[in-house]
Order: sequence, then structure tokens, then C-alpha cells
Amino acid sequence: ALQDGLLGGGGSGKHLVNAWLAVAKQNKIGKGAAGIDAEPVSERHISEQLIVNSEQRKQGQRRCPLVLPYRKRVDFNYSLLTINCSLLFPMPELPEVETTLRGIRPHLEGQMLRDVVVRERRLRWPVSEALLTLKDSRVLGLRRRAKYLLIELDGGELLIHLGMSGTLRVVDETVPLRKHDHVDLRLGSGKVLRFNDPRRFGTVLFEPAGEAHGLLAKLGPEPLDDEFNGEWLFERSRGRKVAVKSFIMDNATVVGVGNIYAQESLFLAGIHPSRAAGKISRERYERFADAIKTVLAKAIEAGGTTLKDFTKADGQPGYFAQSLSVYGRAGQPCLKCKALLKADRHGQRSTSYCPQCQR
Repeated sequence: ALQDGLLGGGGSGKHLVNAWLAVAKQNKIGKGAAGIDAEPVSERHISEQLIVNSEQRKQGQRRCPLVLPYRKRVDFNYSLLTINCSLLFPMPELPEVETTLRGIRPHLEGQMLRDVVVRERRLRWPVSEALLTLKDSRVLGLRRRAKYLLIELDGGELLIHLGMSGTLRVVDETVPLRKHDHVDLRLGSGKVLRFNDPRRFGTVLFEPAGEAHGLLAKLGPEPLDDEFNGEWLFERSRGRKVAVKSFIMDNATVVGVGNIYAQESLFLAGIHPSRAAGKISRERYERFADAIKTVLAKAIEAGGTTLKDFTKADGQPGYFAQSLSVYGRAGQPCLKCKALLKADRHGQRSTSYCPQCQR
């Protein structure tokens, strides 16, 4: 409803208020939400602070800030149809995808894929029609490349991307469908790998054996592999004026270092997110590469113990219960030096950092 009102321009103020209240209630926004000392959401508060009006749309204004009770900003990007609010609409990052892989692998490897049921083809890219022809294909293995899940079959390879809201669950065939259950991979065990994606930014594609996925062609190294190190970052960054945070989030540099983990890694390495990538020394890039590996490894480890069971009907992969040093903490004291954390923007993404610890 929020997207209909904001993006389509047809929502009244009251309609948007009700929609936001529904989202807030569903996500339990209020006192103590996400560890933030917030005042309870009220219709009056949202009515006063929901800054959406027809004049802004007429003037072609692309972004419209919504001030939440705990003073965080949510940016609605009309052109990209995305809502930049990780507390309400978290996008799976590499650790979440890796844990998804580990969660579903025991239920798929060695199984026979009986067939595929597609209820909605209109995802980020249309679901491959070739999926409908898959019958009695053996699942040979599963792996991850960047944020893509790859399921190797004896006749080709399935590529799944969770997008912004996608989830995978392993359930019995008899489990009733939920809204947005778009694709089922039906297994010989009587189980189903079910893909759910409310916002339909995910994808399910198929490549026949012997053909390479075009989406994987220009990806950089995996951050946890040995080939990713400070020397790689140093050599690749020479002459680059782009901010180091944007540089590290470029999949051609390294895959899977998203907004959350880029911020946390920069803080751990003591590097200012706005510093030009080409102005950072080899020694500091060594520390940065080590920090990225440390942060991601800890997040994956946390995911193994806090993620809900992938075999339950209500299993919902999401962000892990972990302590974040800077992400989402702008205006709060630094955990190291107690200076107030600041916020900046890089590539239209918010960035929190410590002005004292990060240079």
C-alpha cells in the first residue's frame, strides 16, 4: 500500500498513514524496537511527519524522507521503486545467503527434482521457461557465487537470487501456500523448496549444461577466498577517486560486501568511508581486507545459531542477532572512543562512521 501511494501517486494522506501504521505494527516498531529507545508509533506522529504530497511529485522530486519516531530517515526512491529502510525491509547480504545455502543444502543434495511449479513469472527477470521442462533431474550439488545460490542439476544449473525480500523454505508438499509463494521445486522426498518474494526483485533462472551464466561473468573474487587480499585491493584502486566505501561495494572489486558489512569493516579497519580509494596505502588495505573477512565470518557464524529453521512453514531468513558497531547508529556514541557517530551518503546509501576512529 505504501508503494501504491508513494510510487503511483494515487494515495491520500490518510491512506498512507494507515499503510505505514500497518507496516509499523507488523514490524513491531515502537519502544525498544531494534534496541533503539523509540517512542511508540501513533497516527498523529505519522500524520505530522509523513512528508509526501502531490506538489513534490509534480516537481519531479525523486526522494521523499519519512522521519520515524526514533529519528532515522527512510528514503523512498520513486525511480528505482525501492525503499531504503533496512529495519523494515532488510535486503539479504552475503552472510544471509550463505546461511540460506547451508540451511537448504542437506535437504536437496542427492535428491531427485521431480518438477517445478511456477505461479508467478514476473520477477526481476522473468522466470526461465526452461524450468517448466525440468523433470526427474538429480540435484548434484549446491554452491554460492556472490549473492546467487546455484543448484547444480544433471541437465544444467539453477540460479536463484533472493533480491530484496526473497526467502527459501523447505516444507512438505501439503503445507498450504502463502501469499507470494511464486516458485516450488518439488523433490522426490515429498518436500518442496518454496521461493517466496513479496517485492518480486528476486529471480529464478536456468542455464543448460555447458552454458555460463551471464550474470556471473564479471564478478570479482569472493571475500573469504585467499585471492582476495590487501594487495588485490591496493592494485585495483590505483588512480581511483571514488570513495572507498563505493569502491568496496562494487561487485567487480569483490562480491558480497553490502552496505551493512562495508560500514562495519571500514570501522574495524579505521578507514573513513569517504576517503578516495586511490589514496589508501597498501598496509591499510591489508588491514581492510582482514577486517572484511573477520566481519563476514562472524556474521555467518551468528547466522548458524540465530536463523529460524528452514524446514518450518514459517521459517523466515533475516538479519542475524549480532552487535553492530556503526551501522544504523549515527548520532550515538562510538563504542571505542565515545565520540558521536556521524552519517554521510555514498551511492545514495546512508553510511555511519566515527570521525575520530576512522581517518
